[in-house]
Amino acid sequence: MSYLDWTIMFGTLVAIAAYGIYKTYGPKDMEKYLKGGNDLNWWTIGLSIMATQASAITFLSTPGQAYADGMRFIQFYFGLPVAMIIISVVFLPIYYRLKVYTAYEFLETRFDLKTRTLTACLFLVQRGLAAGITIYAPAIILSTLLEWNLTLTNFFIGIMVIVYTVSGGTKAVSITQKQQMTVMMGGMILAGIIVIHMIPVKFTEALHLAGKMEKLNIVNFEFDLSDRYNFWSGVTGALFLFLSYFGTDQSQVQRYLSGRSLTQSRMGLMMNGFLKVPMQFVILFIGVMVFVFYQFFQPPVIFNTIQLDKLKQSELIEDFQVLEDEYSHIFDEKSESIQQLLGAISSENESQTNQYKAEIFDHSARQEEVREKVKALIVRNDPLAETNDTDYVFMRFVMDYLPKGIVGLLFAVIFSAAMSSTASELNALSSTTTMDIYKRSIRKSESSRHYMLSSKWFTALWGLFAVLFATYATLFENLIQAVNLLGSLFYGTILGIFLVGFFMKWVGGRAVFVASIITEILILTLHFYNGKTVAGMAIDVGYLWYNAIGCILVMLIAAILQLFIPKKVKG
Repeated sequence: MSYLDWTIMFGTLVAIAAYGIYKTYGPKDMEKYLKGGNDLNWWTIGLSIMATQASAITFLSTPGQAYADGMRFIQFYFGLPVAMIIISVVFLPIYYRLKVYTAYEFLETRFDLKTRTLTACLFLVQRGLAAGITIYAPAIILSTLLEWNLTLTNFFIGIMVIVYTVSGGTKAVSITQKQQMTVMMGGMILAGIIVIHMIPVKFTEALHLAGKMEKLNIVNFEFDLSDRYNFWSGVTGALFLFLSYFGTDQSQVQRYLSGRSLTQSRMGLMMNGFLKVPMQFVILFIGVMVFVFYQFFQPPVIFNTIQLDKLKQSELIEDFQVLEDEYSHIFDEKSESIQQLLGAISSENESQTNQYKAEIFDHSARQEEVREKVKALIVRNDPLAETNDTDYVFMRFVMDYLPKGIVGLLFAVIFSAAMSSTASELNALSSTTTMDIYKRSIRKSESSRHYMLSSKWFTALWGLFAVLFATYATLFENLIQAVNLLGSLFYGTILGIFLVGFFMKWVGGRAVFVASIITEILILTLHFYNGKTVAGMAIDVGYLWYNAIGCILVMLIAAILQLFIPKKVKG
């Protein structure tokens, strides 16, 4: 990167962190530290909710996901608006009426202490690991692209977040997220405009090409449990995920519990419900346009160029050069077919259009075969090398083709997204540890200042845990899928506990406590055997369905157990 890019990147990040510290430094009691003084308006809440979910993984992985798989990932968000309505109507009034600091306080009121503690611990395990991933995911890619040390990159992200989150608490998180969200979406939209301008054909022709190459297929109504992204998984499995994430995950609950009123919090949630899908659509569409761009300009055989450089310096270089030449030859043939396809589309010749489309798909398949052979060489050279390169697609394009200044801005986007999500997670981990574990079961009668200082220490400790986890983490999936998978392993159980509390008034704490433990064991067992054959039966369930399965199992098992466990009468 140029000096201009470095200046823009570091200047943006430092300015945002400094602004958050300046505006929120020095809350003196627990109320202001954990709930921000309850003075946030609806649009600050809405932006904060969106920024919490829009991690660096969103901006790194989503364009790469669209490059490889088209727009169909957007179906994942179809259940989001419905989830926002349900949470606004059912969850929010209860939280506000009870004046809770965390979502899990409700569970002790409804059930008992052990159910509250169990649910809080499930959250702490899931979100603690997720915080590590939200640091690790961008760090491993940014360290590769910038040629930084991975551990130092992890610490750079983690320490910056810890400093302003510890300093200002919940309000610091929300205020900085407004600035971060502006940088994130502004940078991505600017990148999208530039890539469309750089494509050497008309915009309509680019859309035609993307459509013919099946990158614009948004909705799939075919019901298939093994398919991660279709309409039915989006409006059912993902709906349960969003209900749990936005309704019971403290990293989100804490965002809207700091609102001025119930109405302001509801409006913030609805803002997220209506804007999140268009936002994801834009990011996915940018990925599709990058795909179209690379139909006219030859892409690297592997987008992770660090792995390619290692291969070029190994004894396998001759084998690689043969494959690279073959890849270039296929690209040239494919380019001719693309030009002929565009001509056939322009002349409305359907038979020729289908012919050239088939040729392009054949070329693409041959290119993918070459890529797989190169990946095999990379593994031969380094058995521990990561060969999944979709997460590198967008930033590789940024570094290779975008002008000076814009590159630094886009890196600031990724770092800002990592900081915003991590800050929310650390803030939530701290408040849950303080209120649901420390204050409730360890030190019950200390001063407000004591718990405020404890929250700061827990924030720092969880931050260090996340950094250490990130330092030793290794992911084998697309990063955005890894985060959603981790949530899906726990969210169904947590949501089931809350729904029993809201709607099944006759079920007591002992039944739901045992049901949640059984369910979590079953979900983890299902995931362990997923993709395998057990007793002659192939198990293949898309992970989004874990959320619905877990939620329903908790409710069903709790109802059955309650028939045999007398409901405990509170005295």
